[in-house]
Amino acid sequence: MTLLKNVTATAFAMGVAAAGSASAQTVWQMTTTWPASLELIEMDKKFVEIAEKLVGDELTIEFFEGGSLVPAGEVFGAVESGIVQIGGDWPGYWAGRDPAFSPLATTASLFNAVDYVNWINEWGGREIYNEVYGKFGMVYLPYAVTNNESGFHTKEPIRTLEDLQGKRLRVSGLEQGRVLNQLGGSQVSMAGGEIYQSLERSVIDGAEFSTPNVDWSGGFQQVTDYWATPGWHQSASVFGAMINKQAWDALSPETQEKLELASQAAMLWSLSFTERAATEAYHKFDEANEITRMDDEALAKIQEIANSVIEEVACENPTSAKVYLSQLQYLDDYAPWRAASAPFNLGRNPDGPDLEKIRGCAE
Repeated sequence: MTLLKNVTATAFAMGVAAAGSASAQTVWQMTTTWPASLELIEMDKKFVEIAEKLVGDELTIEFFEGGSLVPAGEVFGAVESGIVQIGGDWPGYWAGRDPAFSPLATTASLFNAVDYVNWINEWGGREIYNEVYGKFGMVYLPYAVTNNESGFHTKEPIRTLEDLQGKRLRVSGLEQGRVLNQLGGSQVSMAGGEIYQSLERSVIDGAEFSTPNVDWSGGFQQVTDYWATPGWHQSASVFGAMINKQAWDALSPETQEKLELASQAAMLWSLSFTERAATEAYHKFDEANEITRMDDEALAKIQEIANSVIEEVACENPTSAKVYLSQLQYLDDYAPWRAASAPFNLGRNPDGPDLEKIRGCAE
């Protein structure tokens, strides 16, 4: 927190003061958890680009790449305290503050990207994000989604569940680590910027980070020989903007609405952008590494363990239970139509956790 204290809060004061006058321009500072070297930063940039086009002279967002104002792990605290007005994030990084941030970021073998879009916009998800972030004095605007993570980049192949035994793997996420541990591996937590060297020096046996395009930008193909698919540990991810509540409340309702519209437009863009980029990166990986895939029997076992872990986490934390209950109610409500329109709708109906067990933990 020392670095946070050394960062000036001048821009925050300017933004709040300027918002007091309808004719004055508000200036916000925004940073992110992503360095310029990782392609995930493009989602933050797209939101800023769209937002500034919509708000015109009402608001200026000065964007700074990750690490240039505060370290990535301190972005949450910087927004919470008002040192910056807005920060781009992946909610799962804050699970230490509340485990409910984990399913707001990703799920193990459950939601795909369109499930998150549906849930956020039409099944009550947006309100839940704001409830959880609201406990920390923030408003949240989800503005990007990606489909499932790449999988594990390793020096030795992972083709079966037996190949996971004893493997030290970089995995992000509370539930993800517990699933891996039950499969016989061990979770190693580290920042994205540390993965390359850790793989190169065999500090870890393998790593996951993000979608194929992001992993390619991280250079993983240079220090591994194999890529194990699919990315069962994170079946989709959500990214968005944490906004200091005081700064948000100082905006006019019209400007707030324009920022919400910008987040929705950026989310739609992100889905097609990342799928195209992931496709291009897949072809590059296919030339550089050997790509393996777990069979359906192994994936069914992983699903069984993932369901058990989700139920366990939900029953440990009431807020996590509330998030998972809402997500599972969406899946249950949507399932008949998805099944009736198969194979032309949005993929599988996940054989997920026990809805009634989650409901009992939430009550």
